[in-house]
Amino acid sequence: MAASNRMMLGPLVGSIDQGTSSTRFLVFNAKTSELLSHHQVEIAQKFPKEGWVEQDPKEILSSVHECVEKTCEKLQQLNIDITNIKAIGVSNQRETTVVWDKTTGEPLYNAIVWLDLRTQATVDRLLKKIPGKNKSFFKFRTGLPISTYFSAVKLRWLLDNVEEIKQAVDDGRAMFGTIDSWLIWSLTGGKNGGVHCTDVTNASRTMLFNIHSLEWDPELCQFFDIPMEILPKVRSSSEIYGLMKSGALTGVPISGCLGDQSAALVGQMCFQDGQAKNTYGTGCFLLCNTGQKSVFSEHGLLTTIAYKLGRDKPVCYALEGSVAIAGAVVRWLRDNLGILKTSQEVEKLAAEVGTSYGCYFVPAFSGLYAPYWEPSARGIICGLTQFTNKNHIAFAALEAVCFQTRELLDAINKDCGVPLNQLQVDGGMTNNKVLMQLQSDILCIPVVKPSMPETTALGAAMAAGAAEGVGIWSLNPGDLTAVTCERFEPQINPEESEIRFARWKKAVMKSMDWATSDVSSNGDSSIFSSLPLGLYIMSSMIMLIGAKYISGSGN
Repeated sequence: MAASNRMMLGPLVGSIDQGTSSTRFLVFNAKTSELLSHHQVEIAQKFPKEGWVEQDPKEILSSVHECVEKTCEKLQQLNIDITNIKAIGVSNQRETTVVWDKTTGEPLYNAIVWLDLRTQATVDRLLKKIPGKNKSFFKFRTGLPISTYFSAVKLRWLLDNVEEIKQAVDDGRAMFGTIDSWLIWSLTGGKNGGVHCTDVTNASRTMLFNIHSLEWDPELCQFFDIPMEILPKVRSSSEIYGLMKSGALTGVPISGCLGDQSAALVGQMCFQDGQAKNTYGTGCFLLCNTGQKSVFSEHGLLTTIAYKLGRDKPVCYALEGSVAIAGAVVRWLRDNLGILKTSQEVEKLAAEVGTSYGCYFVPAFSGLYAPYWEPSARGIICGLTQFTNKNHIAFAALEAVCFQTRELLDAINKDCGVPLNQLQVDGGMTNNKVLMQLQSDILCIPVVKPSMPETTALGAAMAAGAAEGVGIWSLNPGDLTAVTCERFEPQINPEESEIRFARWKKAVMKSMDWATSDVSSNGDSSIFSSLPLGLYIMSSMIMLIGAKYISGSGN
């Protein structure tokens, strides 16, 4: 019986989903898209200075190995033959930057995460080289504004500040890559013949890639002063890059690679011009497929490559609205404020009050991304009264995710000209029913959630299974499996929604112009950092004498 079950399953595809907060390995049935098993490991984030966000590339790689092995063990316990896994796809947090030594296989510095703000001074310096300090100077070549968000400025910072990396570049030992490149190189052999590549979707987030010619741009590399020899080879999102060289899946081809938001677009089967999805992860990302035409936003959105599903297949583009902090605000409530024991508890706290009671939370921990692109913004909670409690703050945090999505949707509707009549959603936060209902109420349109929310991993699996030489997953529209969905309809009147959204916009304006590039570059925001040393010591002594006098007179 077990043997016949194994045969009935047919070919399987594995998917490495390496996100900002966790790594997962999931296995899907190529014929039915059914998720058979998975394993997940949370990834540590390091905050060495204010605004700095790092991760250990070796921990990321180790977590991938652990997830693959544990998932294979679970499949064997389910009597599923792991030799049926015929291909592996990779989806990854984008922009996060790694430089490693190709002779030792060791990273030369921690990965600088996409959220990181240390490069604001680098951005300011680069903008001085541009007429009018125009952030959008390279927009029609890259689709992106010059910002701390993208890989080129992170790589520039590493070359300027890390002696080991400068030396490795001089010696011809350095390799640069986003997380997909680091993983594929390591998994296909590493220092023993690993494949140094990336795909077009990840390359399009570096600011070094021409999204029209689909090649690294020599003029951009010259502007950022990046040596082109350290860059990975750019490939399509669906082709065999190399074979797994160790572990339970040795010999299985890695044949799909998509940045996580492109992977979600594919997993949601948004293959038609005008189809869109919103993913709720660490950040929040709304992508709208614009087909084979690159559309440039007038309202703060990015132009990015959606996918290129084969070497000979056309490239498709998307408009993207990016929000830095979505699920990360829940993790902050848990880890920094301690008002939650688990991330799931936020739904219960919010549901108990059903309102923020006039409290608004702008989680601009890393400045504001789309549609503002304002690095000086910082997080604020406003509208507090003596009545406000942790439940109201939890509700305001969920509302903040929804308001930010509303701003993205408004921008996409203006750029595309045809308003979306529903929003397809996915990502870990969509399990929160309070959030999904709030989102529908604030957008005033239905929110549609697939019953299997792992669309990012599914998209990478689809790309891997469809690759030439694998050919076990058909992407023909007629062959795609129909997805069952849960719908959330608006339950408040549009007038109330507009009033709440207007108050949110007022709070956003209050969050602007808090930080300067001096603070974000050195990470020292202490009030005493600007005082001369002698004045600091003298003021400290006066405070100490005063405190002793006050305590003596009080007895």
